[in-house]
Amino acid sequence: MYEIFEHTADLGLRVRAAGLDELFTEAARGLFSVMVANPDAVRTSEEVSFSLGGENVEELLHDWLAELLYTFHARRLALVEFHANVEASTLTATARGEPIDLERHEIDVEVKAITWHGLKVEQCDGRWMAEVIVDI
Repeated sequence: MYEIFEHTADLGLRVRAAGLDELFTEAARGLFSVMVANPDAVRTSEEVSFSLGGENVEELLHDWLAELLYTFHARRLALVEFHANVEASTLTATARGEPIDLERHEIDVEVKAITWHGLKVEQCDGRWMAEVIVDI
């Protein structure tokens, strides 16, 4: 589950999940829900693979979302289906979507960057929670 919250001139994303794989998957879904207003219009005709390493889970989450944002801007791909596998300090993942078609895809908020400000990932009572602020 993810939710969006206001943060001064930026936007926050709060994610809760039972495990890290689901947390990373939901964070990706939350990010793209901000950028693409009608995700149901996005077909899953293309797949992109990711493999990342990080010093800790916060760095891994930041870099995962930054890679997805880069893919959106550089490759002009709207992504809507995500599968993440987090093991120790490594992430392997796939994302599916299609090239942006402005006649079918309604681009909403322009996310410029994933920030380090307020970034946190924590486990409490057997569940995971993350907060990420994005620059808009």
